Amino acid sequence: MYFVRIPNIIKKLFPRLIWDLPNEELKVYLTFDDGPHPEITPWILKQLKKTDAKATFFCLGEHVEKYPEIVRQILSEGHRIGNHGYKHLNGWKTNDDDYLQDYLKGQEMLRFSQNDTLLFRPAYGKIKKSQIPNLKSQIPNAQIINWSLMPGDFDAMISSEKVYSNLQRVQAGDIVVLHDNEKAWKHLQYCLPKFLEFCKEKNFSLNKLNL
Repeated sequence: MYFVRIPNIIKKLFPRLIWDLPNEELKVYLTFDDGPHPEITPWILKQLKKTDAKATFFCLGEHVEKYPEIVRQILSEGHRIGNHGYKHLNGWKTNDDDYLQDYLKGQEMLRFSQNDTLLFRPAYGKIKKSQIPNLKSQIPNAQIINWSLMPGDFDAMISSEKVYSNLQRVQAGDIVVLHDNEKAWKHLQYCLPKFLEFCKEKNFSLNKLNL
């Protein structure tokens, strides 16, 4: 089970996490998790370029290790990267020390872009309250980013049309999460070009996170 739009009560339970960035300028923050992927991530970059959209890519350390050239491409095209951990651990099911070490290993994989590793997104959006100060003790300026809109591109039980319908619920200030992985690929091919055009028509600007 997942929420398409995160309820306010959950945001209040984890006030140290960033869920959205409300604004009056119709700015939306597009993010991608789980990459880089050798085919999917370059395809996404190509789609973003068509509408001059910017995004933030939360990268898994084990994938960065395999495809560092794609991370460099992300940066060279004006986007931002963040740490998604090394192994995609569920913080709720992982002891605090192991979680910290996985986080730090993910940081190390992104060492060629030190300015971009201040952003961290917990895998599955799940992190214990006890794990938050551990991370910040190592990187004091780290920002832990979750999301406000989850359209479900990873969900094989819903249609691509439904994913796109969920994306159309976007509001100014939303942090939207999509995935550059094979599980999401079918939905992504259908939805991303349509969503980029939708945002253009509605005067939403798609931005990378600037924190």
